[in-house]
Amino acid sequence: MANDPASHASSSQVEFAARFTTEHAFEDARLVRRAQRGDEAAFASLYDRYARVVHGILLARVPRVDVDDLVQDVFLSAWQRLDTLRDPAAFGGWLAMITRNRATDSRRRSVEVDELPPTLAAHDATAARAEALAILAVVRSLPDAYSETLTMRLVEGLTGPEIAQRTGLTPASVRVNLHRGMKLLRAKLEL
Repeated sequence: MANDPASHASSSQVEFAARFTTEHAFEDARLVRRAQRGDEAAFASLYDRYARVVHGILLARVPRVDVDDLVQDVFLSAWQRLDTLRDPAAFGGWLAMITRNRATDSRRRSVEVDELPPTLAAHDATAARAEALAILAVVRSLPDAYSETLTMRLVEGLTGPEIAQRTGLTPASVRVNLHRGMKLLRAKLEL
């Protein structure tokens, strides 16, 4: 079991220290300060910079049907609590923490729902859509560190450096999470 890659992944392995590039952190800080003064356009820019990250984290953690509403909840919460952010340059990590907490709250409050089997065809379902949903279910079964990173890469289309910039993870951590996550994903899909 000690050599099992899944046993090496835990949420404690994910580094949340701010490791944003200087330019990225500077721009975030500038936008946050403007937004803290009530500039809605600045907050809209932050939304544009981080919406795919928030969507990816949520998609990795909560039922797909809840994701869009939760994205809006996360940004509304961030807007309302923006004055509590002590380091404006750490906005990405702060927002990711809010997102993860919101996902956890949502899971605690969610009613147990049985989903239809992926093999059951719906009227509007195509084979490709059914396959994508089945793969997403497998990605979501991976440890959180891998699931989040893979979702941001494969679903949201973010590059490794973009994931690192927007989450505060080191580029090396992102590469490791993507590599190990893909390895686990391939192994589960081959079964």
